Amino acid sequence: MTAGAQARRAIAAGNAAGAVTVHDVLDGHVALDLECLDRIYLNGYVPNLQVGGQVVTFLTGHLGHPVPSPALLGQIGDRFRAAVARFARDEHIPVVRFAKDARKADVMKPYLAAAQASGRPQVVAIGVAQEFQRVFTGYDRATTPGAVCFGFDKADRRVTCFYFYLWDSDFGPAFIKICSYFPYPIKVWVNGHEWAKQQAAQAGIAFTALSNGFASCGDTPGLQAICDRLDSGAIAVFFERWMAQLPLPFGPRERDGGYW
Repeated sequence: MTAGAQARRAIAAGNAAGAVTVHDVLDGHVALDLECLDRIYLNGYVPNLQVGGQVVTFLTGHLGHPVPSPALLGQIGDRFRAAVARFARDEHIPVVRFAKDARKADVMKPYLAAAQASGRPQVVAIGVAQEFQRVFTGYDRATTPGAVCFGFDKADRRVTCFYFYLWDSDFGPAFIKICSYFPYPIKVWVNGHEWAKQQAAQAGIAFTALSNGFASCGDTPGLQAICDRLDSGAIAVFFERWMAQLPLPFGPRERDGGYW
């Protein structure tokens, strides 16, 4: 009898005799007990570009423009989008446009599998999606006819987002999503189980993998010790490593000026 059939029989018997808990069903069938972070989803943003006045300071004080025109934001975005296209072309990276209801993980699965087979860290594909994001829009706030005065407010707009799907030497499959409109919010996705798999393989610990976890391991204490090492520092190293390789809307000048 399979474990699934045993579970169904246990639940059926429990329905007749009383409530059956998940622990009752799994008792005697668990081969590996492991504590590990699973999927980790993080937000990235520029702290000093979150209100309209900060945008004005960025355009005038940092970039040196006499008038903080909304057109300047469009120019930065255009340069970024062109940089992404150039990066994909020069590095021979596939660009995949996600359909509205597409499950992104399924679309990218073959690209990630090919990267895993190669064993080489890389940007495996760039996904392009239209999504609602909280971005800055400019408006004319002049009170005198002929005067030039702009303000900036955040609003939800449907804009282009780039998903950089990665195969990382430490984390395995991951992605970094960058919105192509100001102030360019970022999402970072990594998986603790996949990180632990990479670390265990590098340490020579034998294990049987599940699609998102472990079925068994020859050194459970050693694997648990690996899982316990995953912290914000490891994720920060991952993030900085790829920020140094991906095309970004902000460059060294912005970073040196505190816009990072």
